[in-house]
Parts: sequence; structure tokens; C-alpha cells
Amino acid sequence: MVTFVSFSRHCLSWGLIFVLALAACAPPATPAPTVALTVPPATPTVAAPAPTPTAAPAGPTPTGAPPSPTPAVPGAPAALKIGIVTFLSGPAASPFGVPARNAAEVLIENLNAGKVPAPYNQKGIGGVPIQAIYVDEAGGAEKQVAEFRRLALEEKVNLVIGYISSADCLAVAPVAEELKVLTVLFDCGTNQIFEERDYKYVFRTHAHQVIENVGAARYILRAKPNLRSIAGINQNYAWGQDSWAAFRDSVKKLKPDVQVVGEHFPRLYAGEYSAELSALLAARPEVIHSSFWGGDLESLVIQAAPRGLFQQSIVVLTTGDTMLPRLGRDVPKGIVIAARGPHGALAPKTPLNDWFVKIYKDRYVVRPVYPSYHIAQAILGVKAAYEKAIAANGGKWPTQDQVIAAFEHLEFETPSGVIRMALGKGHQAVEPVVLGITGDFDPAIGEVKLTDVIEFPAECVNPPDGMKTPDWIAQGFPGAKCP
Repeated sequence: MVTFVSFSRHCLSWGLIFVLALAACAPPATPAPTVALTVPPATPTVAAPAPTPTAAPAGPTPTGAPPSPTPAVPGAPAALKIGIVTFLSGPAASPFGVPARNAAEVLIENLNAGKVPAPYNQKGIGGVPIQAIYVDEAGGAEKQVAEFRRLALEEKVNLVIGYISSADCLAVAPVAEELKVLTVLFDCGTNQIFEERDYKYVFRTHAHQVIENVGAARYILRAKPNLRSIAGINQNYAWGQDSWAAFRDSVKKLKPDVQVVGEHFPRLYAGEYSAELSALLAARPEVIHSSFWGGDLESLVIQAAPRGLFQQSIVVLTTGDTMLPRLGRDVPKGIVIAARGPHGALAPKTPLNDWFVKIYKDRYVVRPVYPSYHIAQAILGVKAAYEKAIAANGGKWPTQDQVIAAFEHLEFETPSGVIRMALGKGHQAVEPVVLGITGDFDPAIGEVKLTDVIEFPAECVNPPDGMKTPDWIAQGFPGAKCP
């Protein structure tokens, strides 16, 4: 019995060792897959208060549809990679750069889904999804040149859409030419870009600053035909200097006896204007012109209102559309407002504009302001040029040179109406300008209404192709056709 028990224990021990050995040699168990939950973004209601946009962090942010495995047309890439540069931080971000990015995001999303009304109802661009890489424009021209080189050489984008600052546009445009990268300027306003140099790879899909400043001069002289004095407060760089010169010289050409009683050029982003306001109040001009934009514009209005500037003088704000939804009932009455074209509160009533405003408000609660319209013009212009080039290439994906050829002298539909690439040998757009005067606050729309609205057609406020803006104004606007 003892022997049998010992033998049984011995067998059990060897059996246990054998089982453990088999377990050690078995393959490891496959872990259960992790399920990722995707929560759709909440859709804000119209009744909710308008949020303050949050600036995105600096650096590139890729977005857009994933590459399609099958090219839409022969030779097409899996995705069209676009670098989009706008202010995502700093004082120009919330009122200006972020609304532009917001419009790009919602428009690209709808283009990729094929949900944009005709003539843009084909998915993506020629059926190819758009992949956007967003870059912060803050940091100055030197930084933007470096970022452009990185987008072109490291990210290997197909094209770049960008730039609000005129200084950045002036710095980047020659680099785009050097690197042979298709570049579409979406907002900067200086007329120097195509009046001082010819470009092959650079386009601008909105009008330069001449339209709002010549238009403002004509508007003011209709309202005050006996105008006697003007003054200006504009930022001290190309945009501010060019804008003031165009307005001042237009007024003087149309009514030579008008006196200039003040010209003020504070630095960009100064934010504090007590000295300039004191000088303007002392000079008592009948009309004050300003092309301030972004945070500078809002600071000027907030500081000038309690000092009575808007009661003493008629103030013309050529970029004033952006402040209307942000300042709401705090916008004084009697300010002449422009939106750098038929944009924002001054956009036309069309099906495409109604659709654009709806998708923007559904996503962001507030209406789109004119930088949002400008970037929409750039994106839709790129789509129209590519698809025209595809058609001309027998349905095959075009080369960059073929896209450029299609872009030159292109006419295309936008939420702001038809845009014509009519200047700069077909690289610079023209468009009309619309102006109005701020009236009473309307709680239904959350901003003041505009009255006495007048539109000046593109043929009235743009110089002929090949003529520089200062020369056109000095010669008495040859070729202008005004109502």
C-alpha cells in the first residue's frame, strides 16, 4: 500500500510538470480589440449665446478626409494637400483669423461630402478629397517665409492658401515663385502685389484695397457733396499706408478743395490710441477714414465712443463688418461700414450665400464675417480652376501649369457673387464694393442694421489691367463706369 501511494504521488508530480511545460510552450493569448467611441460634435442651437472663438495652437494641424484608395480621374492623387495659413493666435485671431479657419473647415467638409450646391456639387476637387494643413500666421513675415518653405519642401503640399497680413503676402509671394508652388492669397489687401511685379504661381481671389477706399470716397461725397475736411488714422505698414493714400487721393481728385487736417499712423497692434484720438478731436475733421482691422479696429471704436468722436465726425471703417457681430449693441450709430467687397452683412441675397451662411451659423452660431467670405472665394476658385483644367485635359488630372492656365482670367461663382480674375494678367480678382451706415440695434440678428446701402460695381472701383492704382486715381479714374 505504501509503495502504491508513493508511486501514485510520483506519477502525479510528473504529470503536473508535464502540464506546466505545455502551458509554458503555448502561444500567448490574443488581447481583445479595443473599441474606440466616436462622439459626434454637439450642434449649437441658434438661441445659445455666441461663443468666443478659441485660437488653435500654433503649428500645422492636418484635417480633412482620409485619402481615397481609388483616384477619381486618371492620374489623380489620393488627396489634394492644401496648406492653409491664417492667424490662429494673437490679437488678429479671434475677430479675423479664426473666422477664416472656421469657414475653411466647414466648407472643405461639405466639399468632400459633395454637399455644396451647384456648380460645386462634385465631391472634393475633381472627385479628389481635400486634405488641409492649418498653419498659424502669427509671428511675422520672416517666420511665414520659413513656414512656407516647410509646407512646400517637407509637407509637400500641392498648393498654399493663405495670408491676412499684407506684410506676409509681400514676403511670401517671391518665395512661392522661387519654389514654383501654386499660392492663392485669400485676404491681404495691398495693391503692390501685382502692380509692382508679375507672378506665375501666385493668385489673389479677392480685390485689393482700392475698391473699398475709392468706393468710400465716392460714398462720402454722395452723402456730403460739400465736404471740406478729412483726416485718417491707419496702421503704419503697407496696408494702412496704401489704404489711406487711395482714400485721400480719391477724395482730392473728386473734390480738390477738400483739406487734409490729420494723418496718423500708429504701429500695428498698438491697441491704445489716446494721443491720436485727442489730435483728431482737436482737428475736428468732417470725415475720418480708418482701415484698422481685427483687435485694433475694435479697440479704436471702444476708446473713441465715450470721447464723442462719432458724434463730432463721420467715421469710415473700411473693414468694419468684422466688428458688427462682436460688439453688437455697442456699435455707435452713423459709422460708414464696408466689408472689403460684397461680404458679411453686405453680401448679396443668393442661394449659394444663403447656404454658406446657414452651414456656418449651424456650426458656429454667429454669422460669417468678411474674412470667412474671402477664404471661401479662394477655396472655390481653386476648385473651379482645377476642374476647368481637368475638362481641358480630356478628363485626366492636370499638371500645375495646366491649373495655372485655367486659373488665369477665370470667372467663378461664390457666396459674394461672380469673381473675375481680371487684373495682374489674370492673377488678381476684381469685385464690387458695398457700403452702408450703422443704424439701430436689431435683437433678432444680434447686431446693428445697416442703412443707406450703396453698391459700386467692379468697373467703377478697380483700375484697368496694367495700370497702377496711384496713377489711375491721379489721372481721374480713366475707364471707370459708375452708377
